[in-house]
Amino acid sequence: MAFNNGTDVAERKLTNKDLNRMAWRSFFLQASFNYERMQGGGFLFGMLPALKKVCTTKEKFSAAMKRHLEFFNINPYFASFMMGLVLALEEKEEDPNLIRSTKIALMGPLGGIGDVLFHFSLLPIAASIGASLSMEGNVLGPFVLLIVFNVCQFLVRFNLGKYSYKLGLGAIDKLTTGTKDIEKAMSILGIFVSGGLIASYVRLSLPFIFKMGEKVLNIQTDVIDKLCPNILPLMYTFLMFWMLNKKYKPITLILTTIGIGLILGLFS
Repeated sequence: MAFNNGTDVAERKLTNKDLNRMAWRSFFLQASFNYERMQGGGFLFGMLPALKKVCTTKEKFSAAMKRHLEFFNINPYFASFMMGLVLALEEKEEDPNLIRSTKIALMGPLGGIGDVLFHFSLLPIAASIGASLSMEGNVLGPFVLLIVFNVCQFLVRFNLGKYSYKLGLGAIDKLTTGTKDIEKAMSILGIFVSGGLIASYVRLSLPFIFKMGEKVLNIQTDVIDKLCPNILPLMYTFLMFWMLNKKYKPITLILTTIGIGLILGLFS
């Protein structure tokens, strides 16, 4: 496999060991986080051994270090992708302005993709599964969350860096195409998990009972549940989503729900 710019595999200076070391060092991306350079120091730290290997002179190495200490901010789990891409460009001795502009152009999109996949999809799904097991008394609940989330982030960190280094700038188009499919799959899975959790753990029912002679009619069990089971929990969940979209604060909705539950519990 060759770079888009024609560099042959045999000409590459970095090995899998170098790229794995880079991925391990990417865990310290935010160790020197500050408001001037954000993740700039951690980004350079992650690439430093590999960068020294691809730069042919001390002058070029010094210039590259200075260049990659500049402001940088990205989703931490996608940092290795950017590192691999930058190392491929540095190894080819591309124009420094191209390298800088590539970093700037990709920070936002990669940050958005990483946030959607990890913070808004994988983490809530893994946490929901773990919470579900914990509420049933299963001690494996917290471990399921930690294992699922960390296995995924390890796979992303160690594979994306190698992928981007091998493909160079061509990795950008392939990553964009692939993440669209992943986002769609994660959204579908998230909907299934959310629906199951609503039916299992959101409790809302009407305690009204009508007596007609010897007949007793329970509005909840005899009418609502037979027509559409769990419709009230679903409607209440949709109400919470609607109120969130109206800019109500989550803590306000949580306290309101607790208050309503306590008040209605007095009449049950």
